Amino acid sequence: MDHTNGSFTIGALDKISSHHEHFVVEIESSEDALESIGPLFRAIYDGDDHKQFMERLDERIKNHDREIERMCNFHYQGFIDSIHELLQVRTEAERVKAEVQGVNEELQASGLAVLKKGEELMQCQQVQLNISATIERLSTCLPVLQTYGKLKDQMKCKRYYPALKTLEQLEHTYLPRVSEYRFTKIMYDQIPRLREAIKEASMSDLKDFLESIRKHSSKIGEVAMQHSAEQHSIDPALVRMPRRKRKAPPPPNPFTGEVPAPQPEAETDIYKDADEELSAQDLVDFSPVYRCWHIYTVLGAGDVFESYYRKQRKKQAKLCLQPATNMHETLDGYKRYFHELIGFFVVEDNILHTTSGLISKSYLDDLWDMALSKIVAVLRTHSAYCTDPDLMLSIKNLIILFCHTLEGYGFFVARLYGLLVEIRDQYNEILMKQWKSVFMEIFEEDNYTPITVQYQAEYVDIVSVFPFHDSFVEKSPLPKRFPFSRFVPNVYKQVKEYIFACLKFSEDLNLSQTEIDDMVRKSTNFLLTRTLSGCLSSLIRKPGLGLAQLIQITINTEYLETACIHLEDFISNVTGTSYSREVSHVAKLQGKSMFKDARSHTEQQIYQALNNKIDEFLELAIYDWTLSESRGHASGYLMDLIAFLQSTFMSFTNLPDKVAQTACMCACKHIAECLSSILLDPNAKSLSTGALQQFNLDVIQCEQFASSNPVPGFDMGALLMAFMELRQLLDLGMTDDWSAYLRDFGQDRNKYLLVSPQSAILLAEKYVIFI
Repeated sequence: MDHTNGSFTIGALDKISSHHEHFVVEIESSEDALESIGPLFRAIYDGDDHKQFMERLDERIKNHDREIERMCNFHYQGFIDSIHELLQVRTEAERVKAEVQGVNEELQASGLAVLKKGEELMQCQQVQLNISATIERLSTCLPVLQTYGKLKDQMKCKRYYPALKTLEQLEHTYLPRVSEYRFTKIMYDQIPRLREAIKEASMSDLKDFLESIRKHSSKIGEVAMQHSAEQHSIDPALVRMPRRKRKAPPPPNPFTGEVPAPQPEAETDIYKDADEELSAQDLVDFSPVYRCWHIYTVLGAGDVFESYYRKQRKKQAKLCLQPATNMHETLDGYKRYFHELIGFFVVEDNILHTTSGLISKSYLDDLWDMALSKIVAVLRTHSAYCTDPDLMLSIKNLIILFCHTLEGYGFFVARLYGLLVEIRDQYNEILMKQWKSVFMEIFEEDNYTPITVQYQAEYVDIVSVFPFHDSFVEKSPLPKRFPFSRFVPNVYKQVKEYIFACLKFSEDLNLSQTEIDDMVRKSTNFLLTRTLSGCLSSLIRKPGLGLAQLIQITINTEYLETACIHLEDFISNVTGTSYSREVSHVAKLQGKSMFKDARSHTEQQIYQALNNKIDEFLELAIYDWTLSESRGHASGYLMDLIAFLQSTFMSFTNLPDKVAQTACMCACKHIAECLSSILLDPNAKSLSTGALQQFNLDVIQCEQFASSNPVPGFDMGALLMAFMELRQLLDLGMTDDWSAYLRDFGQDRNKYLLVSPQSAILLAEKYVIFI
């Protein structure tokens, strides 16, 4: 057992010794002590044999010391030699060190400048790098700044639409590239304000445009009407406004003698030079409207701009439609009114065709319909004040040119032609008032005696004016004598002049020849039946008009009545229509009936004037009712009356037989009635036989006059019937045959059948009282 234990102990010790030897070798061969031997030390100390390891390690150290010592002994002499060499090298080394230090000092001294330059070079390189970086960043920012500057310049030059485009480019293209810089935020904040500023500036330009176009619409309309007049072969002077007179140059300074320079007249921006070759649209610069419209459209506010523009233009339309209160006084007032209206609608028409959606065709049509109603009302009202036919004719021509001009721009103007028909009636009324003065002047200047011409040229002049054809007058030698007075050809000529005046107004009214013919005939009828008829009535009723004058008027009206046929032919010729007298015409001339009525009235006046003249003679009758016997001859007043009647009826030769016969019969009846009144006058209380005989002589003279047929055409004894009642009354008184009167009263065989009981009683009372 002991041996075994001893063997086991020796074997274990050998194993431990070899193990420690391995650790030592590991430690010696390890280059990194901490990393390599750390695990070895942990393995050694983890076991119980670290003391043995220490002993083993000490033994190994001693072995190495012995080897070192042995090697040192072997190399000692070489070591001494080496020491001696090192000492020598030391001296050289010190010398070299001193030299090196000197060189180093020199090098350090010279290197300071190089170092300084190097530092400066580094700084310059840094600056250069900074500059390059700055240039690079400025190159990135420069388009932004240039675009912003361009934007400012465009706004300053009022180029707002390009400015808006530039602003869009700045916002969406350039600013995103430099968004890291602080100034971009400032610019981004400025963009809404810039947009609003562009809107406000463009709107300001639009307001200036609207104000200026309102002032110059008149000139635009004038140019448009002039061009339309040239296209329709109308004198452009009709629409031209009178130009302002050139101002006189200012007087020189009394102290210095200098003449101040004349101040040029300011012109608006939108109004270009009014060259006659330019169209009405070319006179206006519409760019403010286009700019503002595009700007608002781009900014999404097109509806706002459209509403504002239409509202403002409607207000201006209402202003244009308000005429001056004195527009009716002169043609210039109408010109100015039409110029402004045409100028307004020319501008709107141009806006319609040069913009997309700002105004529509339906909007413009509605605006025109509203304006047209107002225009018709204004023209109807103001034309009613006009009393000058020439001015009315000029107004009509102006309205027609107004229609032509607007028709050229596509506006519907049929209502204005309808208005012209109304104005035509008023024009005819004015003409009739004027012709009334003309007729009255003709009647005043006429001498109411037949025309006598001394020369053939005078005869030709009259028959060229008035359609008179009489072979007897034509063949008679000079001097020739017409049956009518001067007022017949003068009236006929003026009626034709009236027809020409009516035709002037009917020109260019888009009427057919038949419509013009009807209009002229109706107007002529009004002239004849109202104006001329009224003038003739006034003439016939004129106080102091003599019997000879009335007779001449009757003759004149007869020839004017005959000439109505020629007037109808004349109207057909001037209107270019065919007219047949056999066909009933809706506007057939009524001159014949008018002249017949006038002649009938004149005839009544003749009868009345003849009776008045008879009354003047009978007023001279003075009877002595107590006369014992007659004077044996008729009274002087009665003889004068008979002589007057004879001469008067001789002048009736040119009158129609019926008129002369009627006048003669009326005169005889009136004489008989007046003589009966004288005989039965209640103021004469008595009646002698001599007075009755004298009265009988006067009646016999009247009966002789009636029997002489002073006017041809009466049946035998027809005029005597006018004195039959007076004759029976005188015979009753002179024969004193009262018993026969009373016996046969009421019977057809009574020879005093025409004597009324009242007349018989009065005569009997006068006779009885005298007895």
